[in-house]
Amino acid sequence: MTRGIARHAKWIATGALAACVAAATPAAAATAPAVSCTSAKAGLADKLKRDITSALSHRSGTIAVGLYDRTTKTTCTLRSSTAYDSASVVKVTVLATLLWDAKKHNRYLTDREVTLTKAMITKSDNDATSKLWRQLGLTKIKGFLSAAGMTQTKPGANGYWGLTQITVTDEQKLLKLVTAKNTVLSDNSRAYILKLMGQVISSQRWGTPYGRGSGISWHVKNGWLQRSTHGWRVHSVGTFKGGGHDYMITVLTHGNSTMNYGITTIQGVAKVIHRDLAAS
Repeated sequence: MTRGIARHAKWIATGALAACVAAATPAAAATAPAVSCTSAKAGLADKLKRDITSALSHRSGTIAVGLYDRTTKTTCTLRSSTAYDSASVVKVTVLATLLWDAKKHNRYLTDREVTLTKAMITKSDNDATSKLWRQLGLTKIKGFLSAAGMTQTKPGANGYWGLTQITVTDEQKLLKLVTAKNTVLSDNSRAYILKLMGQVISSQRWGTPYGRGSGISWHVKNGWLQRSTHGWRVHSVGTFKGGGHDYMITVLTHGNSTMNYGITTIQGVAKVIHRDLAAS
């Protein structure tokens, strides 16, 4: 993880992407977006809205949240279209693009691709990601984003995949594709993505899986990156199944003073979501 952070650090001075800085005025604070939830399950939306809001009430930084549970048709969002530097969560998109392209050419992954994809997802290996990013190229990456309907995602320029702009809306779209039959990703492709996300090394299993029940299966990919603007970006995307629920969570954050501060914020949100769904 330290090596990954060190590699990302070189991006701090690149100026590859100008960050948008919102004016910190009383008016901006007064119009801060609120958590919005809907559900087919009586009372669940109100409970989730209240508990997610409470979990974030004393946390600094800019936080975006997405929840979707197929079983109860529950959706929660906060800053769903706010763009963040992706850091390593874009690696799921890289893997999905590779599998989508291989399917189009009716081929299996090569041994080299299998080795690289496993390192990219389970260990968050940056070298492996850069090799796959170069192999695919922006045309194929943009082709997948179009096929997936991920219209808010903007690939990083000049090979800086970690500066890809992502949103909760698009990350949730991707997780939905990974977890249910569709025409974009084959069943084998979806199974492979979930397999690797379920084999993430223990030191990187923080974030959205936090607080889940013992019978809940999990698949996760996290990202972390420090830059000179907005401090630490810390993100977590995860899919979960069990206890009568089939759901996915995305939490994107920046403006964190440390990586651990961002992790704590994400885990505070995840804990109440898992708890409220388990009780419903």
